[in-house]
Amino acid sequence: MGETGGLSGAPLKARSLEVLSRLYARVGDRITLVGVGGVENAEDAWQRILAGATLVQGYSAFIYEGPSTPARSTRPRRPARRLPVRHPRRGRRRRDPEEGRPVTPEPFGTRLRHAMDTRGPLCVGIDPHASLLASWGLNDDVAGLERFTRTVVEALADRVAVLKPQSAFFERFGSRGVAVLEKAVAEARAAGALVLMDAKRGDIGSTMGAYAATYLDEDSPLFSDAVTVSPYLGFGSLRPALDAAAASGSGVFVLALTSNPEGAEVQRATAADGRSLAQLMLDHMAAENAGAAPLGSVGAVVGATLGDAGADLSINGPLLAPGIGAQGATPADLPAVFGDAVGNVVPSVSRGVLRHGPDVSGLREAAGRFADEVRDAVSGN
Repeated sequence: MGETGGLSGAPLKARSLEVLSRLYARVGDRITLVGVGGVENAEDAWQRILAGATLVQGYSAFIYEGPSTPARSTRPRRPARRLPVRHPRRGRRRRDPEEGRPVTPEPFGTRLRHAMDTRGPLCVGIDPHASLLASWGLNDDVAGLERFTRTVVEALADRVAVLKPQSAFFERFGSRGVAVLEKAVAEARAAGALVLMDAKRGDIGSTMGAYAATYLDEDSPLFSDAVTVSPYLGFGSLRPALDAAAASGSGVFVLALTSNPEGAEVQRATAADGRSLAQLMLDHMAAENAGAAPLGSVGAVVGATLGDAGADLSINGPLLAPGIGAQGATPADLPAVFGDAVGNVVPSVSRGVLRHGPDVSGLREAAGRFADEVRDAVSGN
């Protein structure tokens, strides 16, 4: 190639990032990955860490007067990189210490009820819009994404019940953005927050199974406490996700009556038996949650901006309510929308909290204020 560098020089800079990303997608934290290939400054090193590297070999020419030499490393018997700390209330399947048999994971509905009772009934979205990054003084790139996400997690994961990253805002940066998302999920869960992955996936058969494995399999780097899904290929198409969630102690939030005006043309349409399609889906959710206590693990997404939901929301499961804050709804609107089911509502706010960043105290004060307002509205104070 006419350039020095061997296996670790500048000519392989782009290829090393690609290889790191693919390796990390396959092996995750199970082995140590060393990032090499033209690491000449801090930005080069940071790119490799975001791609999945555990360690980064610095530019050897700074030390040796000659071509760079390849990094030499051994694979440790145990993973060495950013292992998430398992919270005692997490749903990961454990084994009975005396009999060695798998212990059934604590259901998501039970864990959510506990989190809402102890931390307050609030979900904060992590939605790194380009405009929001700009308002924080950050560039619309992976470095800005990582700093924004890290700040939100550090500010809120130890105090709010649920954090809800919107996967699309991470996916738009490719593998490096997904690496930021993986780290955020692990660190938020380690701090005690439940993570609801806002992915809104929907498909059939093996494809739905693959989506389920991505978010609801405990061995996946994106394993979350719950995920949002779309049922409008038929509720039965969600079966792989429902089964995977039950096995791992996770939850599923199903789109029912969303806050966007366009949703009504599908969700308010009438099924053959006279029920709206939304009510048909809600009834399926109620059947999935039958007999669960204190709360089922299959939830519904119902917009807080609807005014009157016009549906039976008694599904014995959580009701995720987006639309609080920037979209116009307030905590005081919740009783009118959700009626007798208001005690199971998990209001979701994003920009209403995030616009108070990057100051950590501002983020915490805003989240605490919303949680208090929701608690007062739900209790009738």
